[in-house]
Amino acid sequence: MENNFEIFKTRLRDEIKQNGTTVKAIAESIGVSPEMVTQYYTTDKMPSLETFVKLCKTLDVSADYILGLDEF
Repeated sequence: MENNFEIFKTRLRDEIKQNGTTVKAIAESIGVSPEMVTQYYTTDKMPSLETFVKLCKTLDVSADYILGLDEF
């Protein structure tokens, strides 16, 4: 069973792909570099709480879902 951090990384990567947008567009929307967004799902780098909220809103997903606390 994956831990919540691994679930976050997997779901973030999947949501970016499914959203039909680019990492660059998401980065611009949340105020970070595209490299930083990529680090969120490829390394142990986590966004700040403020950036996390923006990320959820930009991707139109709940925080519970992306953190692995909810399935939908």
